[in-house]
Amino acid sequence: MQQGTPEQSPEPILTEDATILQNSFLGSPAVIAESPDPATTPFPPIVRLKPLTDQSSLAACALPYRQELKLRGKSEHTITCFLSDLKMFGEFVGQDTPVGRITKEQLVDWLMMLKFGNKGTTPAPKTMARRVTFLKNFFSWLAREQVLREDPSTALVLERPLPPLPELLFADEVERLLKAASEDIRCHCLVYLSLYGGLKKEEIVGLKVQHVDISDPNAPLVTVHFPAATGKQHRERRLALPAAFTDIFQHYLQKYHPTDRLFDCTDRNLNYILSRAVKEAGIKKRVTLQLLRDTFAVEQLRAGVAPDALREKLGLSEEAWLESREKYRRLAFPK
Repeated sequence: MQQGTPEQSPEPILTEDATILQNSFLGSPAVIAESPDPATTPFPPIVRLKPLTDQSSLAACALPYRQELKLRGKSEHTITCFLSDLKMFGEFVGQDTPVGRITKEQLVDWLMMLKFGNKGTTPAPKTMARRVTFLKNFFSWLAREQVLREDPSTALVLERPLPPLPELLFADEVERLLKAASEDIRCHCLVYLSLYGGLKKEEIVGLKVQHVDISDPNAPLVTVHFPAATGKQHRERRLALPAAFTDIFQHYLQKYHPTDRLFDCTDRNLNYILSRAVKEAGIKKRVTLQLLRDTFAVEQLRAGVAPDALREKLGLSEEAWLESREKYRRLAFPK
């Protein structure tokens, strides 16, 4: 077995496609977030000159694996990180090693070497979590493609500390923010979409005029769409907003006359629009669109909305929801 010195690789952005987080490297199986069925995505089929088998080397898997990640709608950053991890793992066990001969023990040995192999250097928990995620993603793909009869990564689980809880707004702070936002119709519209609809910033940026339905003024609806290339068609959803949003939306249209995107600006502009209202409201906390989305989620739980229904409203995969659910539970019902 060849062992190489671990390289420094860029920290990934952990997204909704992350794996379930557990407490150790070995234990109950962790679940990998699955993107849509490849047959339903717009990407062309993968073309391979030579099909992979259990005798194919790790090196031979690199290009097909890259194609698989793109097919699954992974970001370029995630693809770069996972391929870097594949290269590091190949240097550890040997690039020419047949994938069918790789064992669970070798996976654990590699993780232990990364974690404890360099004296005085301890990888960040997020980095180690990313590498476990890579192993599970890579070998579950080989098993799914029937290259492997058994997945050696099945018993691997993640260890990662829970992130700190955000500091939510108090009821009086929400009232002050809404009052300040009402002075700017753009901000008023923006705050309602996040605080009462639970939309993410990138969803608001991509929102189009035709995605807002006010045919029933008492029950305005917003439909969240994703471009086909993101591989997230299955997460499109309709969200109900308070009746007051109808007037806010109409006044916004009268003043800004958008024809395509509702907010014809960057996400940085949206941050600036919100920050001015926060300052005007005299709120000292760090208020972001994500904090307003968190507030929406917590209020939904407190109002008795079932966790699965809330997951659908937030547009999270079942796997991403596992960590978010714990965060929102702790915020909504602190011990």
